[in-house]
Amino acid sequence: MAGSGVFAEVIDGDVFKYYADGEWKKSSSGKSVNIVNPTTRKTQYKVQACTQEEVNKVMEIAKAAQKSWAKTPLWKRAELLHKAAAILKEHKAPIAEALIKEIAKPAKDAVTEVVRSGDLVSYCAEEGVRILGQGAFLVSDSFPGNERTKYCLTSKIPLGVVLAIPPFNYPVNLAVSKIAPALIAGNSLVLKPPTQGAVACLHMVHCFHLAGFPKGLISCITGKGSEIGDFLTMHPGVNCISFTGGDTGIAISKKAGMIPLQMELGGKDACIVLEDADLDLVAANIIKGGFSYSGQRCTAVKVVLVMESVADTLVEKVKSKVAKLTVGPPEDDCDITPVVSESSANFIEGLVMDAKQKGATFCQEYKREGNLIWPLLLDHVRPDMRIAWEEPFGPVLRLLGLALLKKGCVFTKDINKAMLISDAMETGTVQINSAPARGIKDSGIGSQGITNSINMMTKVKSTVINLPTPSYTMG
Repeated sequence: MAGSGVFAEVIDGDVFKYYADGEWKKSSSGKSVNIVNPTTRKTQYKVQACTQEEVNKVMEIAKAAQKSWAKTPLWKRAELLHKAAAILKEHKAPIAEALIKEIAKPAKDAVTEVVRSGDLVSYCAEEGVRILGQGAFLVSDSFPGNERTKYCLTSKIPLGVVLAIPPFNYPVNLAVSKIAPALIAGNSLVLKPPTQGAVACLHMVHCFHLAGFPKGLISCITGKGSEIGDFLTMHPGVNCISFTGGDTGIAISKKAGMIPLQMELGGKDACIVLEDADLDLVAANIIKGGFSYSGQRCTAVKVVLVMESVADTLVEKVKSKVAKLTVGPPEDDCDITPVVSESSANFIEGLVMDAKQKGATFCQEYKREGNLIWPLLLDHVRPDMRIAWEEPFGPVLRLLGLALLKKGCVFTKDINKAMLISDAMETGTVQINSAPARGIKDSGIGSQGITNSINMMTKVKSTVINLPTPSYTMG
């Protein structure tokens, strides 16, 4: 159960504490933030409403802790990450429970997220040793007119304090995907979890605490975005920001200043289906890509672009699969569970009603109970409909003939056609015969992934040795 057993010190009464300087603390504000269960629509948990003064203190401590952590041998950093990963997987049950109650993640998927997060931390430890354990040796006579009078040694060094802001939909997995690269690279880490998902994040952070990381190296600040959001992202003590979420990331990027940014935002993920595609494969991927976790994924399939000659057949195949999706509470491990909040459900419904008013074809009856929206496939969607351009972030998939793409996939048996279309698409990633992954354009800045994150959270340090006379190895 959340907040019990090894996690007992994380909670005080009915309010979960925040984590700073190696300790679980209550905020001096005396206030808390409610976390509403999407299924019951009642308050499930409470977390501390931290103050700006507490943010200042955390940043001060993080800066000091980073200096000594940067001197910690690479193998030791990796060893602690492996230990944290093992503890995380050992205590997957209470963390998964929090995911079920905070964000209505289906039970099986909640456990998978925690286990997968532990695996990611271990992989990052190994990859970090490989990436950071090597540098480069450069000589000066490669440039015209120069003699070999300079030797240059390069290595990757930490940036300082990394601010990590994960989203509600994968609060544990997308938190550790920022935490682990930051730590292996020698940075300190300040985590601002989403409100929905904060308790799961706090439990995850406790696993790092139990692993024995130095005091002050990792902090987890909870609170209202309106009170500490901008204060965190604009704080002069932050040297790098890694954010995953929606349009908030655009605002952050405009305010953050001259620091490295990693922004993974939303997208209009398109699935392009050609005449020769395996329609059974396409239908299976549309269901998986469009309706997993009720479509609340930044890489979910949102738009299907299908050739007219196979459109009707594909629609029937998708409709038959949609009919088999189970709908209900996450505790029952249903395929479709409530979306994260009432405001999200209202937004989705607004898009659907606009499409209905403008003549879209509903392949299923629209049905909603509270935050629970039944899966819906919309055909004959036109560009003048809001849903053609606005991301529903819910269990609604639309078919149309043209879309502004940010990431996508192509289904065809002709590799030549696949490559031509892939090259023509201005997207970050194009999947051939599978659901989409990462994107570009307004979908973000930079790319996530272990290697990219480690490289982004470091900078190159060069040491140049000047020789009195040219020196060449004769062999």
